[in-house]
Amino acid sequence: MGQFFAKDFTGAPFELFGPAHLIALAIVVVAVLGVPYLKDHSTPRLRTRIRYTLAAILVMNETLWHIWNYTTGQWTIQTMLPLHLCSVLVWVSAYMLVTKNYTIYEFAYFMGIAGGMQALLTPDVGRYGFPHFRFFQTFISHGTIVFSAVYMTVVEGYRPTWKSFQHVFIYGNLYMLVIGAINTLLGSNYLFIMHKPETASLLDLLGPWPWYVLVMEAIALVLCMLLYMPFAIKDRRALLNSARAA
Repeated sequence: MGQFFAKDFTGAPFELFGPAHLIALAIVVVAVLGVPYLKDHSTPRLRTRIRYTLAAILVMNETLWHIWNYTTGQWTIQTMLPLHLCSVLVWVSAYMLVTKNYTIYEFAYFMGIAGGMQALLTPDVGRYGFPHFRFFQTFISHGTIVFSAVYMTVVEGYRPTWKSFQHVFIYGNLYMLVIGAINTLLGSNYLFIMHKPETASLLDLLGPWPWYVLVMEAIALVLCMLLYMPFAIKDRRALLNSARAA
């Protein structure tokens, strides 16, 4: 148990796409693929319990992450403020799950799924491989963010619109500008827009600073378009069917 929470972990370091990583990804994929089952086999009361349970998992997991960093002497204002995209999404997704807030859903759908998937594929866990607390915390956090967005879409019947796409793009960029100012003030690297993370990530393939930030923006735009595409196609078909019936 000591090694589970140890700052100086002596177990095997995290291996990108190693056995533990692939198993964790498989668990997330299976969970997400099981969401349609909940739509057909759940009552309103059960759905409420599921939403509250997901919110509790997000909050408790993130709280433990802060406690662990504080008790191991790693909590700093430059690294631990809830300003990274997925850190923000933990708290707002929990609020969305409890209140069923649609405005937050718009951001949770686009940014939660796109950002959460990137974080799952190239997790920022440092040297902390399985079975360290940091390993579990990372996959629980990002996996639940993705699962929650899919759950609200499939089970609760929420869906993004073209205006949702516009809102996320405009306010997402405004948020990045604000974080840029905060980074300059604090000497931090929230959103990784000042330099690339120390661990391996997709950003390593996008060129040097500041160009990788622009490429990151373009990729985010494409991912959001892909996430909106099923709904755009559905709306287009409905419009055509309506025109034929008229």
